[in-house]
Amino acid sequence: MSILSVLPLAVEKGAGAAPYEVGGLALVILLGLLLSLLAFGKGREHS
Repeated sequence: MSILSVLPLAVEKGAGAAPYEVGGLALVILLGLLLSLLAFGKGREHS
């Protein structure tokens, strides 16, 4: 195979997850954990 016939294969989108989807999911998970932590700690006295 020549390089010119392989180049179109390299340009095609892969089957992996998109970076923005992974980052958005991580952001949602972390914000959910943060909100649950804040909700759990309300009304408690600090020692």
